[in-house]
Amino acid sequence: METRETKIINQGLEDEMEVWGYQPCLWKMVLVGVGAVCSGGLLLLLLYWLPEWGVKGTCTYTSLRDARTLLLRTTDEFKQWFRVSVHVMVAPGRKPFDSLDLLSTSLLPNRDNSINSVHEEHHGKCSQTQTAQTHYFTHHSTKYCWSDVMQNFEVFQGLEDLKVSCAHIHSDHSSGLSKTLQEYRMLFFGENEIAVRVPSVFKLLIKEVLNPFYIFQLFSVVLWSFEDYYYYATAIVFMSSISIATSLYTIKKQYVMLRDMVAAHSVVRVSVCRGNQDIEQALSTELVPGDVIIIPANGMIMPCDAVLIHGTCIVNESMLTGESVPVTKTSLPSVGEEASDSYNIEEHKRHTLFCGTRVIQTRFYAGELVKAVVVRTGFSTEKGQLVRSILYPKPTDFKLYRDAYLFLLCLVGVAGIGFIYTIVLSIMHKVPAKTIIIESLDIITITVPPALPAAMTAGIVYAQRRLKHIGIFCISPQRINICGQLNLVCFDKTGTLTEDGLDLWGIQRAEGDSFSPPESDAAKESLVNSAFVACMASCHSLTNIEGELSGDPLDLKMFSATGWILEEPTEEETALHNPIMPTVVRPPKHIVPEANQNNPLTQNMPCEIGIVRQFPFSSALQRMSVVVRRLGEKHMDAYLKGAPEVVAVLCKQQTVPESFTETLETYTRQGFRVIALAHRQLESKLSWHKVQSLSRDLIETNMDFLGLIIMQNKIKVETAGVLRELRKANIRTLMVTGDNMLTAISVARDCGMVRTHEKVIIADAVPPKESQPASITWHYTENNQTIKDHQTIEMNLEEEEEGYDKRVTQLEHKYHFAVSGRAFAVIMEHFPQLVQKLVLRATVFARMAPDQKTQLVEVLQSIDYTVGMCGDGANDCGALKRAHSGISLSELEASVASPFTSTTANISCVPNLIREGRAALITSFCVFKFMALYSIIQYVSVTLLYSILSNLGDFQFLFIDVAIILIIAFTMSLNPAWKELVCHRPPSSLISGPLLFSVLTQILTSLVFQVLVFLLVRQQNWYETWTPQSDACNVSSFGVSPGVNVTNPHDHKNIRNYENTSLFYVSSFQYISVAIIFSKGKPFRQPSYKNWPFMLSCIGLYTFLLLILLYPIPAIDKFLDIVCVPHDWRVTLAIIVVVNAAMSFMLEILILDIILWRLVFRENQGVNRPSQTSSADTPQEANDHWGSSFLSWLFCRRNKPPRVRYMNVALELQDDTDWPPKPSTVTYANDTQSQNSDPL
Repeated sequence: METRETKIINQGLEDEMEVWGYQPCLWKMVLVGVGAVCSGGLLLLLLYWLPEWGVKGTCTYTSLRDARTLLLRTTDEFKQWFRVSVHVMVAPGRKPFDSLDLLSTSLLPNRDNSINSVHEEHHGKCSQTQTAQTHYFTHHSTKYCWSDVMQNFEVFQGLEDLKVSCAHIHSDHSSGLSKTLQEYRMLFFGENEIAVRVPSVFKLLIKEVLNPFYIFQLFSVVLWSFEDYYYYATAIVFMSSISIATSLYTIKKQYVMLRDMVAAHSVVRVSVCRGNQDIEQALSTELVPGDVIIIPANGMIMPCDAVLIHGTCIVNESMLTGESVPVTKTSLPSVGEEASDSYNIEEHKRHTLFCGTRVIQTRFYAGELVKAVVVRTGFSTEKGQLVRSILYPKPTDFKLYRDAYLFLLCLVGVAGIGFIYTIVLSIMHKVPAKTIIIESLDIITITVPPALPAAMTAGIVYAQRRLKHIGIFCISPQRINICGQLNLVCFDKTGTLTEDGLDLWGIQRAEGDSFSPPESDAAKESLVNSAFVACMASCHSLTNIEGELSGDPLDLKMFSATGWILEEPTEEETALHNPIMPTVVRPPKHIVPEANQNNPLTQNMPCEIGIVRQFPFSSALQRMSVVVRRLGEKHMDAYLKGAPEVVAVLCKQQTVPESFTETLETYTRQGFRVIALAHRQLESKLSWHKVQSLSRDLIETNMDFLGLIIMQNKIKVETAGVLRELRKANIRTLMVTGDNMLTAISVARDCGMVRTHEKVIIADAVPPKESQPASITWHYTENNQTIKDHQTIEMNLEEEEEGYDKRVTQLEHKYHFAVSGRAFAVIMEHFPQLVQKLVLRATVFARMAPDQKTQLVEVLQSIDYTVGMCGDGANDCGALKRAHSGISLSELEASVASPFTSTTANISCVPNLIREGRAALITSFCVFKFMALYSIIQYVSVTLLYSILSNLGDFQFLFIDVAIILIIAFTMSLNPAWKELVCHRPPSSLISGPLLFSVLTQILTSLVFQVLVFLLVRQQNWYETWTPQSDACNVSSFGVSPGVNVTNPHDHKNIRNYENTSLFYVSSFQYISVAIIFSKGKPFRQPSYKNWPFMLSCIGLYTFLLLILLYPIPAIDKFLDIVCVPHDWRVTLAIIVVVNAAMSFMLEILILDIILWRLVFRENQGVNRPSQTSSADTPQEANDHWGSSFLSWLFCRRNKPPRVRYMNVALELQDDTDWPPKPSTVTYANDTQSQNSDPL
């Protein structure tokens, strides 16, 4: 029934959830109360950890409309459960944008209640006929209100919900809201505040302490206190206290940092229009969607998302985009085609001022104010969404952590066996009930080590510290381990692979139907009056901020190359003139042509250009334009600059040189960034006012092509070396850029991402048009003749690059796909069956919008790649957040969304991060295996001793747990990362062949030797039941001393005996042996002998244990409850210890690391596995092959398909003769085959 009634909220969005309704059930609540009392509160803890049990255990299922409690479950792979309460709000309407004209204004609650909403206790204030009751709940700072129409809960985002056109915003929403309407809307939208509530230390403490591990530790400490085992209990309490305190400090600090980040704009005073001409001062917290605010001339930090309806603003958006360059925002179009489009915050972001961004300057008309309509408030704003993603992050999905819990469950199972064994054995020996309970519970604390969480965290903490030393800062430490599994890294181009700045290489002007030769100097006198230089000097979005030119780096380079000067009007000049005083650009006086200087009437005038209107650069349109008036001229001119392929389409064809395509391709192939310029003389009848209302589509058409600006974007020195290192490590690299396709391909070749002999296939997709379906045309950028013999190429590659995974298929080396943003959108929508095939071999993604970068990361993750993303913060925030590991090269506030931030502004941080990730991952495995072995070794010792009603002594436990385990566990994590990246990755799972083999063989070895010692000691001729008077040290080998009467009271716990002493010695050596065996170095960590704290600890412990074994010290023996045994037996124990260590080393190093790893476990690493023995194999290779085949069969790994999807896709493509598509063929959306077309 529940499945049938399941509703989805936030459908299709990132935070999509299933929702069920429940009502409290009295009898269930009574039962749970009784259960909680009987279980000592454990039942309540269980219900706290499992919200779905908590709801189902205390409530009954009902419809969503009648629900008082809701159960939410995310639809992603994590399936997280949440419990929320439903509240009731009383308001004059059910929706925030309902008209209140017919309703009495007195029905609104008073000012205090309007913010916090009116709950059930206010029902009596308003009659049922006059008001509406709306059910709502709040989850993750988002308010969901019940909709009778949808029969589901919905979220009110803001003004966008109305789906109004841009023109309607001007006509219906530009006058502002009345106070009554504002208060009504606040009921639904709440206060305009991104409230980061810093929880109290007590609340954080309770939440942290209720973690299952800490509860288990508490249980262990209480149990040990009953056994008078205070020392280790104190040690655990001390460690846990430090761990909790550190955790609380870190969490509190992050909350405070986040609160301070949003506090700058959380409460400011703003000027709000209240209908007609009324303007009042109000707090920003009172703003609601639909309010009209006035942007002051000296700027402000925006407290909300608002769309400009009058004036122009220059805004610093580095908080959101990471781009420190100020951007110009213009008013929303009120007429023309654009004005009829529905307002969308993403599509109209060049007209939208975002919350948290700083307005630096405003441009306004005399007597008119710069106004903006509030569209979103609070957590619905762009910044609010960013803060929400930080406050409520998705859990880190990593196989290691899931497997760790499975492994712990196995240990719990082993503990259960020991628990039952102890109870049965104790009952058989008629042990008192109290002792039975304590000892049987004690076996659980032995098997599941309470110190495990602290030990597991140590490696990550050390890795984080090492990363900090090399300038990489981390806000999500758990992701360091995930970095060790990266097998694909996406790179942004500009500022990441290439230098930030662009240099002007030259210009090439169009003259008639051809290009003039390239020129390097745009500032020479002969060009001052040319339309080309006028376009360079005026078509930009530069502005003077505190006396310095500021704007896009490309614009700055272009403008400075002309040598012209930019002058902006002051506020006084703006107020005196109507229309507005324009921004003026002019050449310096010393390069004004002589003809102008000699004529007093025209001196300086023709060269001064006033910028009348600006259409900012749009990444969607790939162009920007300006309308200007040259001083002294009666007509206006339009200048346009943008992507050459876009500009050429907007120009008259007769003005575009015939060699345009060839010239453009020549430059882009060499990696130059090319910008095209165009000009149009506007009709003289166009007045200033008319120009202000014209849409850009009317101006940006029928233009004259002026020529090309060629910019050089140099590749960073480190780029090629880093990419070579990643390729050798079998890590795929991709370029995801907003730049031109051919420029991107050229940079990919120059930096080695695409090598010289490899083909690049451009997938050029177009959407369906009329009767034509969507299609993809496949263009080959290289001549197909260049690769004739694939076998030879492959062989040369393998000789060239040692260590590269030789099993990677030839296909990977033969070709790469290059996809544009437009083509990517078409392929995602119309060719879903090709997406996986394309991304498997695509290396260059050009002209990609920010959301497409995020979409690409998701596609790559869907075929089981572990994806890294490296960008400079500009437009990369979404992808940096979405990737398994996002590395920001920008230290601006946008890096708060990225798990890692590098202070080094080049990609050398990527291999460093992967190396540290691999080291941290291997360290986690080492520590986990060691802690598991520690538990099992101690479990075996205690179980054997329980069989003779004995146990380890308190100080023996203390010595093992503190002196051996804690010291070893924390020092074995200190191995630094190996200095180079190897071609295979560490395992990602604890439940894998090598790790299970390693753990199981060491468990069996430890078990065998402990049982051997336990049985052997009882076979010794000097053996007897130990008493305080026993003196086995002085017993000869040939006789046993007669029994003596016991005069001293016997140890009631039966700790001191020969079995205990023998097992204590052997098990202590076993702990150190497995620690050394598991603490592996190459190829992911530095060798253990370089980890001097670990080596000193091991040598010190070995020395101490050998000393007390062979040369007993009475004081130490008494402290550790060790009894005296003959010297011969001590020597025998030393020999057993050495044989045990040798056996453990042989099993781990020889069998696992050399034979099985080489022949079996690496079998699935590559894509292409050999199917038969080549006749050219050497005898050694043939033996390896047959050995591999036999062992693969033995381990059930024969012909096992790859577990990751991208390998399966690669194997399928090997058998696909039609892939890749042939040159100049077209694939249609409704066809499965490629159809030949004429060469393009």
